[in-house]
Amino acid sequence: MEPTTLSTERLLLRPFAPTDEEEVFAACQDPAVQRWTVVPSPYTRADAELFTRKLSPDGWADDSMYSFALVPRETGRPAGALGVHRRDRAGIYEVGFWIAREHRGRGLMTEAVREAARWAFTVLAADRLEWRAETGNTASRSVALRAGFRMEGDQRSALLNKGTWRDTWTGALLPSDLGLAGTLPYVPAPGVSGAS
Repeated sequence: MEPTTLSTERLLLRPFAPTDEEEVFAACQDPAVQRWTVVPSPYTRADAELFTRKLSPDGWADDSMYSFALVPRETGRPAGALGVHRRDRAGIYEVGFWIAREHRGRGLMTEAVREAARWAFTVLAADRLEWRAETGNTASRSVALRAGFRMEGDQRSALLNKGTWRDTWTGALLPSDLGLAGTLPYVPAPGVSGAS
């Protein structure tokens, strides 16, 4: 897929460029980013170069991972990352994200996740967008909840992070949660919200 730029009231979500290497490197020095995400630890300049110059562009080119730099309009500089990853061929994708410490607590990531979800449902024809975070990552869970994800439970040993299997919280967002149509009909089980 051709790299795409998305726009919200306060943000541009654009593909990463080699010029973003310094911002990525600096943000990934944050112990919280290294603790709660699967970025390497320690995070080196070579890691930032690999991500901005190879992994991100290659993901767009082979339709496996769509990585967006989260750029507040007020600064024009990347403040975080959001990725939409293909889970399988049946229209299931996963979202993951991180944001630099100085930009937290302002709702920017929630705004970015909502826009990326709309894009995934309308452009990628996703029928389900999943979110997973290591159990205990309350900041990520708060973003997912504010973005409309419904928590679906816990998964044991579901995330490999730096050589260790970790338990995760899981949630999902469906097109209908945003008032959009899916590619196929969905019939909720009796007793599930939205079922009649």
